[in-house]
Amino acid sequence: MNEATNLERPSEVALALAGINALYGDSHVLPLLGRNGAGKTTCMGAIIGLVPPRDGEIRLFGEPLTGLATEAIARKGVGFVPQGRRVFATLTVRENLVVARQARADAAWTLERVCALFPRLNERLQQPAGSLSGGEQQMLAIGRALMGNPRVLLMDEPSEGLAPLIVAEVRRTIERLKEEGLSILLVEQNLNLALDLADDVVMLNTGRVAFAGGVEQVRNNDTLIMQHLGVY
Repeated sequence: MNEATNLERPSEVALALAGINALYGDSHVLPLLGRNGAGKTTCMGAIIGLVPPRDGEIRLFGEPLTGLATEAIARKGVGFVPQGRRVFATLTVRENLVVARQARADAAWTLERVCALFPRLNERLQQPAGSLSGGEQQMLAIGRALMGNPRVLLMDEPSEGLAPLIVAEVRRTIERLKEEGLSILLVEQNLNLALDLADDVVMLNTGRVAFAGGVEQVRNNDTLIMQHLGVY
């Protein structure tokens, strides 16, 4: 199935997509919303090179990413928190974090800083990642992405399957990252969470942009929400 996005943005913004057609076989939070199958995860995969786009263009702060390998895209500053965490279960927490580290002199995120952000990870550094709870694995997935010192962070369903207390912790983490100036592209089924964090919103429908605008245009627009998300 062909799925396309058409997020045409000025070259100075953090992340720009134009005419993407992929086959699936300053500080800012932009939620990407839509029903299951709308193309949200495929869009993420196209950005990070897991689903190479057949057409279109992807740029990071004006620099083209289209056609680059996933590891090259990561080195240029795109971090990714995948749906379902996907931690390396047999590696320790420490090894999961260190393996993602980008060794740069100006690196803002270090092992020590990630452990300070998530004290529970600090307590479990020598445990296999597969032994962690779902919430702890989500913290590890976020921490691992931060160890790459991204300029833009992609987060695919970070609240999925988590208890309300852990969802609140994920929310606080995203708020803190936003306050520090990190641009975030957020795919999220939890509409209230997404809108509370958002600056702007994009809704996808069958792989195409059905709506793009400010969060206040969405928050109290039940008709728009029902039409494209099927929820109140």
